[in-house]
Amino acid sequence: MNQKNNIQIASENGKSILLDYTFTPTENKLPVVVFCHGLKGYKDWGAWNLMGDAFAKAGFLFIKFNFSHNGGTQEQPIDFPNLEAFGNNNYSLEVRDLVRVLDWLELSDLPIFKDQINIIGHSRAGGITTIAAASDHRIKKIVTMAGVADYEERFPSGADLEKWKKDGVYYVKNGRTHQDMPLYYQMYEDFEINKEKLNILNAASNLKIPHLIVHGTGDETVPVNDAYRLKKASNYGQLSLLRNAGHTFGASHPWESKLMPADLRQAVQCTINFLK
Repeated sequence: MNQKNNIQIASENGKSILLDYTFTPTENKLPVVVFCHGLKGYKDWGAWNLMGDAFAKAGFLFIKFNFSHNGGTQEQPIDFPNLEAFGNNNYSLEVRDLVRVLDWLELSDLPIFKDQINIIGHSRAGGITTIAAASDHRIKKIVTMAGVADYEERFPSGADLEKWKKDGVYYVKNGRTHQDMPLYYQMYEDFEINKEKLNILNAASNLKIPHLIVHGTGDETVPVNDAYRLKKASNYGQLSLLRNAGHTFGASHPWESKLMPADLRQAVQCTINFLK
């Protein structure tokens, strides 16, 4: 395998996107898969490295990256040493980060087919990738894995929203690291300003490219109904439901096995079939 890890791409507020790529050396140019992680996620989480190896063996140049404000740092890209950055993240910033990655890819000397750039978004990034794909003509196919259908409905409402506005912050518990992770009210303000641009179902309806929607029927974080809503909105959508699969398709962190869990293996194989 030809691979390189933790390449830095400048983003906003002095933060960097950290990016990895891997591919099987060949004299031919390769189609690209760009993978985007979800909330409380990062590029080195769980079995994502094994997933990347599977795409590389299948003939793709695989890229995964950390969003610039995901809470990681260059020195510690795993877990969340920079909670201040995490709290100042928002959906608009993540869309811009994805565009930065595509800009970097376009200018790189990697052996790629520039007309075969595909993106995958897991969970919250399912929305980010859908929004980007609806307007960025470099993206030729999109896969959403356990993707959300609506950001607005996932915000606090009523008294909880008022408390968030008054306090300026609310906290989400990370069950694995036991951190109280801040979300600053700027995230909601940015969403309100950019509500039309950040409407996932509208973006799905504007897609002019093939769209695979992979979802587990046992997803405990994003209900499978989100997948049905995306399919209904997306004119070029194909739905692939994995029976009883959970939100991370059987993976957890750390992942010690040298094999992907069965559900993730199935999700990856569905995706490879779709992209080919």
